[in-house]
This record gives sequence, structure tokens and C-alpha cells, in this order.
Amino acid sequence: MNKRQLLLLASLAALSTAYAADISDKQLRIVVPFAAGGLADVLARALAEEMRSSFPKGVIVENKTGAGGNIGAADVFNNTKPGELAILVSSPGPIAVNQGLYPKLPYDPNKWQAVGTIASVPNALIVSNKLPVKTAQEFVAYAKKNTGTVSYASQGNGTTSHLTASLFATLTGATMIHVPYKGDTPALTDLMGGQVDSFFGSVGASLNLHTSGRVRILAVADSKRSAALPDIPTAAEIGLPGMVSVTWYAVVASPVMAGEDVWMLNRALNSAIAKPAMKERFAGLGVDATPRSTADSSAFIGQQTQLWQKVIREAKVTID
Repeated sequence: MNKRQLLLLASLAALSTAYAADISDKQLRIVVPFAAGGLADVLARALAEEMRSSFPKGVIVENKTGAGGNIGAADVFNNTKPGELAILVSSPGPIAVNQGLYPKLPYDPNKWQAVGTIASVPNALIVSNKLPVKTAQEFVAYAKKNTGTVSYASQGNGTTSHLTASLFATLTGATMIHVPYKGDTPALTDLMGGQVDSFFGSVGASLNLHTSGRVRILAVADSKRSAALPDIPTAAEIGLPGMVSVTWYAVVASPVMAGEDVWMLNRALNSAIAKPAMKERFAGLGVDATPRSTADSSAFIGQQTQLWQKVIREAKVTID
């Protein structure tokens, strides 16, 4: 290595150290646009715990719910001042879905800066114990026979659980009643109580309830079986090969955030995901870790945006 290359490396190292010093001298604000207790909230709080060592000024988590995640997204997008560190930790809704559902948004989803991705988890067909079905095939038959009377909960209008149910209805020809909630927790609470019949939610949010016998997971909407649920068939195995729906969780920032801060946040995020405590936490939640660079995260979000917009158009999903 010649002298010029050594000087360049030294300069880059100094620059990285300077950025690290700048970013660690700030408080990090994490906004979750959904209710406390849901998987997005659980992941955000686990990350906050692991990232606190990188931010001596503090890491705070705020839940700003409503309008399918748009309220929390608008807060980060519009209220972040230059120099501040504020990020949105969210499932696809306000990042890749809502532009196809709402005629007008209080932020521009095309201008998000991708900080990174956290995890992904397949969605699943989950039913109440009070429903007289034991298998996914029985549920399909029951929903078709009782068309217009079987209800399904969702995390809210336009969320992945709503879209997955709409995809299910399109593939099976069943007509069901949509009951939107504000996140996983209230939806699953009413599912356990029998106030709603079904829920097309994530494996991560429902795994413990399934293993404890309080709800029943009948099928996984993925191309492969879940490692956390090896005995549960995929949608393809029950005759619905087109029903593939995976919820992912990403971190985005306002367009006013400096590029170097986004880069340093990506490093802090990926470092937290790689910690043994996080790996153990992810395994317990039934989710797969998905650390990516900022560039790869941006490309992934773009691809997923196209995918979900296609589902919205073909299933004719509305937020009414």
C-alpha cells in the first residue's frame, strides 16, 4: 500500500470518527406509527435497548398512531429539524403501501431516506378457537359457504394484514367482513375473545398465542414453512400458491437528515441487530433478521412498493 492510499485511509477513518462523535452527541427519537405491544413496537423497543450504548444522550420511543401509520410517518417526515435524529420504525404501510390507498398523504413516501431494514416475518391465517374449523382447508370451505358473514380483523385499513385478507378473498372467491383495529394487540385480543373470526397477521405477533392454545394458526403465507412453525402448512400446500405475504420492518428518515447521519445510523442499526441478545429475541418472535446497507434497503423498499401496489390494484383494495 503506497503513501497516498495510507493517507486516504487515515482521512476516512478520521472522518468516520468525527461523524460517530457527532451522531453520539445527539438524542435518537424512534417513532412507531402503530399501537404499543404490536410487533413493530416490540422490535423498535428491543432496538432502542441495544442502541442506547451508541447514544449517551438517550434513545426514546414514541407511539404515534392513526390513519394507517400516516400520523406517525408525517411526524417524522415533517417535524424533524436539520441536525436532529428521528427515525420511523414501521411495517410496509406508511413506507410502501399507503400511497396506493389514500388520495392524499401528509408526507411524500418517495422522499424517505432508507436507513435500513430490521426483520421480516411471514403472515399467517389465524382463527379464533370459537370458529368450528381445525384446518386451513376447512376455513376456506367455511368462509365460502358462509360468505358475507365471516369476519376478519386487521391491524388497520391498508395494513399488510388487510391486504393479505383481500388477497385471500380474491383467490378463494369468499366475501368476508373487515374489522380494522389499531395494531396487532387489539386485533388479537378480540380474536382470542371470539369477537372476530380470523386474522391474517404476522407469525411473530401471534406465535406465543398459538403455542399457548389461545388462537390457532392454520397456514403460513410464504413459499416455505416457518422455522418457528414447522408443522403448519404453507398457503401453497393448502391450494393457494398465489398467497405469499411477508411483513417486513424497515427504518426510514426524513429527507432533511444529513446523509452522513443516515449512514452512521445504518451502522448503529446493523450493529444492534447483530448482537446476541437481538438474535435470541428475534428467534423467540419467529422473525428473520434482515440487516442491509442503505443502498440495498432503498432498493428493497422500492421493489416492495411495486409489489404491494400491484396487490392493491388487483384485489381492488380500498380503505372504506
